[in-house]
Amino acid sequence: MSKRVLVIDDEEAVRKSFALALEDTDYEVHLADGGEKGLEMNNEAHYDLIYLDLKMPGINGVDTLRAIRKIDKDVPIYIVTAFHKEFLEQLKSVAKDGVDFELLHKPIGMDQIIEVTNAILKNG
Repeated sequence: MSKRVLVIDDEEAVRKSFALALEDTDYEVHLADGGEKGLEMNNEAHYDLIYLDLKMPGINGVDTLRAIRKIDKDVPIYIVTAFHKEFLEQLKSVAKDGVDFELLHKPIGMDQIIEVTNAILKNG
């Protein structure tokens, strides 16, 4: 059974780069264009890894992270953003509450996407 990856990002180019980077792997990649859609997809299916943007219209990445963690405390979540400084206080608060996540900085290259995904899913 393939491992499932969910990418939640409002930028189509970012979603496409993840899909392209992982297209020749055995991973099943699902794309959501915002926090609401990502939460809906996460409620309907189990994912082995989630990549999450912070700055999105509607539900931002921090609120999406909190909501996902209420449902699944174990799925690895990598926040991929260029706006970590803007969300620094919120991220500190989330971490203080014991919500687990990792942080990757945009831009993220295809090699890095493959490397991080393989490191998490091939060892997990």
